[in-house]
Amino acid sequence: MSKQERIQPRTLKGFRDYLPETMIPRERLAEVARRVYRSYGFAPIDTPALEYLEVLTGKGSDETDKQLFHFVDQGGRAVGMRFDLTVPLARFAAQYAQHLGLPFKRYHIASVWRGEKPQVGRYREFMQCDFDTVGTTAVAADIETVLVTHDLLTAIGAEFGLGAFTIRLNHRGVLNGLLESCGLAKKSAAVLRALDKLAKVGEEKVRAELAETAGANEQQADAVVRLAALEGDNDTLLAELATLVGDSETGAAGVERLREVLTGLAAAGVEPARVRLDPSIARGLDYYTGLVLETTLDDLPGIGSVASGGRYDNLAAMFTKQELPGIGASLGLDRLLAALEELKLLPETRTPAPVFIPYFEADRLADYLKLAASVRAAGYGAELYPEPKKLGKQLQHADRRGYRVALIAGADELDKGECQVKDLATGESTTVAIGAVADEVGRVLGAG
Repeated sequence: MSKQERIQPRTLKGFRDYLPETMIPRERLAEVARRVYRSYGFAPIDTPALEYLEVLTGKGSDETDKQLFHFVDQGGRAVGMRFDLTVPLARFAAQYAQHLGLPFKRYHIASVWRGEKPQVGRYREFMQCDFDTVGTTAVAADIETVLVTHDLLTAIGAEFGLGAFTIRLNHRGVLNGLLESCGLAKKSAAVLRALDKLAKVGEEKVRAELAETAGANEQQADAVVRLAALEGDNDTLLAELATLVGDSETGAAGVERLREVLTGLAAAGVEPARVRLDPSIARGLDYYTGLVLETTLDDLPGIGSVASGGRYDNLAAMFTKQELPGIGASLGLDRLLAALEELKLLPETRTPAPVFIPYFEADRLADYLKLAASVRAAGYGAELYPEPKKLGKQLQHADRRGYRVALIAGADELDKGECQVKDLATGESTTVAIGAVADEVGRVLGAG
């Protein structure tokens, strides 16, 4: 192929490749999510990346409709790539409700696509780790959603050394109650979308958007911004919110639901410092109807929410007459991964196998293969170098890839039935009988 015909290797704007050193922890994060979700009884499902366009449009917001990747397929059908995993779940639940039984608890870990402006931790293709409960409006499901989020971030913290996090809660009923009291109830979707941008664009731009999209006057904008600016401990905020919503039954019910959720979390042993009420949390998607939550990292709040969600009791109504209320949340895996990279908490390794076996005696391949097989049989990943090269070059390769242990055996050691087990982090090595190699590998890895 001539130079002119070669295609420059490059990725589309907003998309990224994942090298092994990033993909390995990415898979570990997904594994932690699966473990936590399963511990609460959530079952795995999968849905297609493509849906009929009518399934996706009009479900999130005008903004998500604009961000949809969509086209006409070979069969002349208007289709779109899913922008989240919740809207496909509503279609799925409506289609299979009789088979699934209610309430139904599912988790779904998969990629979604949005044609939005790329920024740190936000890409046009990204993976979500969702969990949802469909078919109940019970407060226990709201409480459990926050508990799962708490346990998930706690488990990730233990796995990667991640510091403290804060789960921020609000309730759409509180927001709607305030809007009722100040005459903006019919413009709730526009108001909530504007309020959701407060942390990103600031008060002045939010006021301008409230005036433009919701027709809010100065007094109405003041009420909305004043609500979002409320601060204090949870008990103080509950009291202030109850006053602000006035005689609105919707608002009072929202405040009471928040009170019940906080009481349930305390009963389950969640530290009070981990959960706080935040009246500025609105969530930008139109389908939310009740509890909403966002989770930020105390050491890196600027990267935004790494786990968020809420209650959506009317979403499935577009697909079925059956009432299918739902609540759930999602771990933004790629945003969290970006945070771990920025906090320098990702291990510097390019291999999932901790054990490296150099192959430097050309006529002893069978012995090396047997050694590798015995280590894997004991439950430890082991990689055998494929070509007989100088030991020094192979150890340099092992250092670059980030192996933990090297098993070094020349002709003399192999003839004696021995092997050198070298800790590549400390440089220390121990010679043991080949039959004891797996035990020594376990000791070194355990000490690390």
